[in-house]
Amino acid sequence: MAEAEEDLYTKDGTVDYRNKPAIKKETGTWKACPYILGNECCERLAYYGMGTNLVLYFKTRLNQHSATASNNVSNWSGTCFITPLIGAFLADAYLGRYWTIACFSVIYVLGMTLLTLSASVPGLKPTCYGKDDCHPTDAQSAVCFMALYLIALGTGGIKPCVSSYGADQFDDADEGEKKQKSSFFNWFYFSINIGALIAASVLVWIQMNVGWGWGFGIPAVAMAIAVMSFFSGTRLYRNQKPAGSPLTRLCQVVVASLRKYQVRVPEDKSLLYEVADAESAIKGSRKLDHTKNLSFFDKAAVEVQSGQVKSSINPWRLCTVTQVEELKGIIRLLPIWATGIIFSTVYGQMSTLFVLQGQTMNAHMGNSGFQIPSASLSIFDTISVIFWVPIYDRLIVPYARKYTGKKNGLTQLQRIGIGLFISIFSMVAAAVLEVIRLRNVREHNYYERDHIPMSIFWQVPQYFIIGCAEVFTFIGQMEFFYEQAPDAMRSLCSALALTTVALGNYLSTLLVTIVTKVSTRNGKLGWIPDNLNYGHIDYFFWLLAMLSALNLTAFLAVANWYTYKTAVGAIRPSNEDFEKKDTL
Repeated sequence: MAEAEEDLYTKDGTVDYRNKPAIKKETGTWKACPYILGNECCERLAYYGMGTNLVLYFKTRLNQHSATASNNVSNWSGTCFITPLIGAFLADAYLGRYWTIACFSVIYVLGMTLLTLSASVPGLKPTCYGKDDCHPTDAQSAVCFMALYLIALGTGGIKPCVSSYGADQFDDADEGEKKQKSSFFNWFYFSINIGALIAASVLVWIQMNVGWGWGFGIPAVAMAIAVMSFFSGTRLYRNQKPAGSPLTRLCQVVVASLRKYQVRVPEDKSLLYEVADAESAIKGSRKLDHTKNLSFFDKAAVEVQSGQVKSSINPWRLCTVTQVEELKGIIRLLPIWATGIIFSTVYGQMSTLFVLQGQTMNAHMGNSGFQIPSASLSIFDTISVIFWVPIYDRLIVPYARKYTGKKNGLTQLQRIGIGLFISIFSMVAAAVLEVIRLRNVREHNYYERDHIPMSIFWQVPQYFIIGCAEVFTFIGQMEFFYEQAPDAMRSLCSALALTTVALGNYLSTLLVTIVTKVSTRNGKLGWIPDNLNYGHIDYFFWLLAMLSALNLTAFLAVANWYTYKTAVGAIRPSNEDFEKKDTL
């Protein structure tokens, strides 16, 4: 009877919306996922609908130079991927993922609304005397940037939590559900790109041909729909309980290790301190097996006289093996994390230099009068992702599974490495295209022409290749950082993965700044002048291709060193959980 009751509930410690143990058949799995995927699709439509063409808004409405506009977009995008550290900490430590998403969504909607007003209300929007002849005041620019950074804060509570929250709907202790989790990450990224597809096609066209007020207003409405979609699934969700500050636990291990730096770690690792219960002492976390590397931190789990204070454990002097392994796990993730920065720099070129490159080319579709905005070419990155996700999930995984014997076909690190390799060719394609474009400029003296007679659709290969690389690297990272994170630190580790995008954007800004300073010496126009016909952004693309190749070499070295975590046991619902009254 007790066993049957146990099988009724999830074994990963999740609870339902009333804070009671989650019943397997009534909550989670693919029943709950449509609401989360719908939320992500609409939120990404809002984000990309506002961000894809932002570099041109800065140039044409805020009257900024090419390098300045590119750097401002990179800095803002980078901030959007740094703020998830704030949201992740609050989710893991205090609020839980559900309430973190809910609270930060409100901030996001406020930011989108203010941005729409800044582009449409007289007095807030810049005064324009022609299509590209605008003169914003400092106050108008300040309102625009205030709105953008409110959005950056709002997205900080959503980005690190939504993918983890979706994965929480599948019980790690149930092999059937665990197998579906890997598929969830593929379809989660698929939903992101459905939103991005609409943004890069319809919304960019509206911004360029109807107006920026409508172009920003529609994403604001999409964000409101995202919030409604999320709340609609409340009764079906499984929720992980917040486990207290993860940073405190990590600091406790460091302090305890340093205090006992002279203590010798016993050869028999079973002598290291761990609670006797079947479950971990950390709420919402399974026990972790001891690993051999980073053995200095094992000192924190060595029992000595000073570890006992009045028969109670002082966590700043004595930590459990699981707590030590949490810190080890985070440290092991860092080299893998670092190799994602260059990839994100490559990815970031789609919203900066790719757009500026496309602006110099013929944007007409065939012989028609219709012109495709250069920012809309990112639609081919999205189409590539939408094409490759089902191919990967339905063809590559089953085929690879036959040869590797692994349930996911490829390991997460193998998947990431393949994406890093593919990304090199996107920069090669962009560089080769720019070499050919500049040759046409020289041969026909097109230097002063805004658009040379060379179709913008020659950019399609570089976008398509990046889309293919994303399916391997970004989805692989998403799954890797969730699976390898300690149970009670999954939002934080998802945020850690997202910071590679932030640092990639900041690195792009740094490289552009250095390249501009060096290449404009002695009165030269440099690699990235306002008129790219006089520039050499092909050199910049070659530089990124070289850095990507070096980065792949570093990744192969650290991936070979990496040790996967091993979790032990399950988390059973406590009697206290069953006795709780119905509460939201």
